[in-house]
Amino acid sequence: MNHREYKSIVVVGGGQAGLSVSYYLTQENIDHVILERRKKFHSWRVNRWDTFCLVTPNWQCRLPDFPYAGNDPDGFMVKDEIANYLDAFAQTFNPPIVEDCEVTRITKRPEGGYLVDTSMGNYSTDQVVIATGGYDNPIVPPYAADLDPSIMQMHSVDYRRPSQMPEGATLVVGTGQSGVQLMEDLHLAGRDVHLAVGPAPRSPRMYRGRDATDWMYDLGHYDITIDKHPNPEHAVSKTNHYMTGRDGGHEIDLRKFARDGVSLYGSVSGMDDKSIQFLPDLEKNLDDADESYLGICTAIDGYIERNNIDAPVEPEFEKVWRPEQEITHIDCEALGITSILWAIGFRPNYGWIDVDVFDDLGRPVYRRGVCEEDGFYFIGLGWLNTWGSGRFLGINEDSRYLVDVISARQKSKMCEAS
Repeated sequence: MNHREYKSIVVVGGGQAGLSVSYYLTQENIDHVILERRKKFHSWRVNRWDTFCLVTPNWQCRLPDFPYAGNDPDGFMVKDEIANYLDAFAQTFNPPIVEDCEVTRITKRPEGGYLVDTSMGNYSTDQVVIATGGYDNPIVPPYAADLDPSIMQMHSVDYRRPSQMPEGATLVVGTGQSGVQLMEDLHLAGRDVHLAVGPAPRSPRMYRGRDATDWMYDLGHYDITIDKHPNPEHAVSKTNHYMTGRDGGHEIDLRKFARDGVSLYGSVSGMDDKSIQFLPDLEKNLDDADESYLGICTAIDGYIERNNIDAPVEPEFEKVWRPEQEITHIDCEALGITSILWAIGFRPNYGWIDVDVFDDLGRPVYRRGVCEEDGFYFIGLGWLNTWGSGRFLGINEDSRYLVDVISARQKSKMCEAS
């Protein structure tokens, strides 16, 4: 049998989630190793465009015993600042991380615990924490292969700057947080931009004198746990509200971009040669995004009124543009579209996990990150417990909870052995 190094805990993934778990494991003096398939913080340093910055304010960065301590708590760190913040956190406890180490298989050990195979040697362990996130496989629909190859296609994970795109117009597909920010990046560079608008909701940035996320924090919105959420399935599957932290932060109203020259369409439904088809849902998607926006404003208004807070009054909401018609078909050649930028998300890849912790759709099943399979855990996923679970805001609380469970199991095992 091949030699296996034993560690009490194996953490797979060296991002903020994996390191937060490692921090508390170190405090508990529990031996462990972090296995990172690239360099730590690779996704922040490499898989982001040049002007990338946080969408949530810096004060929400609350790694374990290491909250943001800079001079701009209401600002939005750019990608290098984020990576430096994570580096500084790691230096506070020297995590036992093995970089450039890809985990190729995890199986159950017959006598209990797990076997972890990697590209740099194999491990035997009592407990496993999966902290790889959900951004493994970029999503590009099958019909993209039907588009004429002369039209360049790129996924948002590979986008860095407007100069990467060929001369001519670009169609950005997707209006989640990445899609709208990439659209703005191209638009500000003077490029001819077209945008396929999906059903993503939008949020105000500043409202009644404060950032909307500050108000929502005071409202207790970020404290709602998934088991107390009125519609948990919707919460887990819903796309995040779009806005941006660029240039100090501002909201993104797609109607204003349309007024300023960006061509808007509904959701893409198909492609063929140099033709692209869209659903007739542009106006509905814009209206739904505005409804979400206004819902946040109404919640904030109610909080202000209930607490007798002196806050400035906002001007009446206005829809500054409406589509004259629903365009369901375009010819790329006629419009000068030479590139497509896909920004419709990612899917996780758990094919290397041979443990019964998934439902029929391949989604991990857990309660606050704890699976039914003894000693198997997930962390760093959206709505693991709260809205902030997949973000800097909630990782401290989630990692502390998980390590408490891990520690209790370790102590129970030691008692049984004695």
